[in-house]
Amino acid sequence: AVPVLDSCTLFATHPPTTHTMAAIASSACVARVVATPTTSARVVSVKAFGASSAGSSKASSVKLSTQAAKRGSLVIVAANNSAVACGYASALVDACSDEKVLDSVHTDIETLTAYLTANVMVAKFLANPTMEDGTKKEILETLAKEAGFHPFTKNFLALLIDKRRIGQIMKIVEEFETLYCESTDTQVATVTSAVKLENEQQFMIAKKIQEMTGAKNIKLKPEIDASLLGGFVVTYGKDGSGFIDMSVRGQVQTLRNEIVIV
Repeated sequence: AVPVLDSCTLFATHPPTTHTMAAIASSACVARVVATPTTSARVVSVKAFGASSAGSSKASSVKLSTQAAKRGSLVIVAANNSAVACGYASALVDACSDEKVLDSVHTDIETLTAYLTANVMVAKFLANPTMEDGTKKEILETLAKEAGFHPFTKNFLALLIDKRRIGQIMKIVEEFETLYCESTDTQVATVTSAVKLENEQQFMIAKKIQEMTGAKNIKLKPEIDASLLGGFVVTYGKDGSGFIDMSVRGQVQTLRNEIVIV
């Protein structure tokens, strides 16, 4: 069943904890461009995740109704897990949209994703069903305190532990990102460059993609690939169907093809 988020109980708190953990590790920089009435585009945020101190925190509980039956087939289980992840992500988007906090929670989810990606052992610990739920809550409560998560985010993470769904957190946040982009008319583009691009360069690339797609928002996901030799490559659109090659490697390949044709 598709879970239903009850926003009326979003601020009931759990006991505080003093559990400490490593601060948020560095992650990829994300640039977002948003169209405005007075100008074609403006940079809303260019955010990199850095270190912060550990501390104690309180988390909140939230009511969510869902039920996932165990399946005998691995294929059915995989499909069921995907549906569950989509259901939880959809419920979070709906609740946040109703309360006008979608952007705040989305920022939290980006931070959480960056942390778990950089700290694989923590992600494995959370996914381990034999570990105590109380310890998992302490870890996430401390992270939430360090990063200044919105109450909705803290509540949702506590809920996933209570419902034994925290092991699917990466799939859930992936689905949440997809639904968020659909809800906010955000076009996601991956920019792969030989060296790290400056913020101004990212802005110009995002502005060009915005002109090409007509999307209200553009989110850039930068990656580094030294084999490009110079320049950059952009993929965007559904399933990466849009492609722009401004790399030195691409130009060399084009010249090589022309020589072969001649």
